[in-house]
Amino acid sequence: MIDNQKDDKIDKKEDRLIRAITTDRQIRAIAATTTGVVEKSRQLHNTSPLATSALGRALTGALMIASLLKSGKEVSLTITGDGPLDKIVAEADLYGKVRGYVKNPDANLPLNDSGKIAVGKGIGQGKLIVRKDLGLKEPYQGQVPLISGEIGEDITYYFTKSEQTPSSVGVGVLVSPEMTVAAAGGFLIQLFPEAEEKAITTLEKNINRISSVTEMISEGMEPEAILNQILEGLDFKVLESKEVQYDCRCSRERVLSLIRGLDPEDIKKTLAEQGKVEIGCQFCNQTYLFTDADIAELDLEGNS
Repeated sequence: MIDNQKDDKIDKKEDRLIRAITTDRQIRAIAATTTGVVEKSRQLHNTSPLATSALGRALTGALMIASLLKSGKEVSLTITGDGPLDKIVAEADLYGKVRGYVKNPDANLPLNDSGKIAVGKGIGQGKLIVRKDLGLKEPYQGQVPLISGEIGEDITYYFTKSEQTPSSVGVGVLVSPEMTVAAAGGFLIQLFPEAEEKAITTLEKNINRISSVTEMISEGMEPEAILNQILEGLDFKVLESKEVQYDCRCSRERVLSLIRGLDPEDIKKTLAEQGKVEIGCQFCNQTYLFTDADIAELDLEGNS
């Protein structure tokens, strides 16, 4: 789904994701509200409306894909294109935690001919890489070319092309005139091999007539209500409901572990030139400062 800009004011409710299946086991469906998640990412990265919308769509998409995991750690989406945004990364786990960044958070473009944020043009031509850490020796990785840069359509294409799973994905972010996030969320619908033509036809009609994701969320619709519209005429049951949140896993201890893996000579050179070592986290913009005394406690020479 493509987002719009308008003045709607909505109550900021808890961000939530639900996972459902039709009772005849022909279709599985996910719906998520991510307004708070995307607003937090906007604040952390100080993104332009274009970057807010693009990163927010990627964060929502990553959360929904991760919710399909039965085990393992996380899913990461990497979107690279020749547009001004350059690169977007979103990482999510099956517990509803997500983080991400956009390489050029200041990038912006005029609204497109429809008066909407030009996410597709901001990303441009490029590729989508989906990486799944399933807890195995090697992660699974799939890659497809971008077909529009609108992210929802690209994820749909990924599932169809790389995983041979007929799918429909809609993601959207509504940016207010104050540049904050007024609404964000998405849905992911997939057909099982047993899906019958009647169910497919009903699903297609429903998807074609629903309003945009952000319009539904702006009207106060929760994930259950969104699926009620998408799966109208089809019986379904909710398998899982969980809170989703923007959560960066970085910490001083994790950064110290990273430093232990660096070349001691490079660290000495940095200390000699700057008197300190600074390492920043791309996902939350937190900067960690280490002095000569901090580094000395690591005993890098003894660990080398």
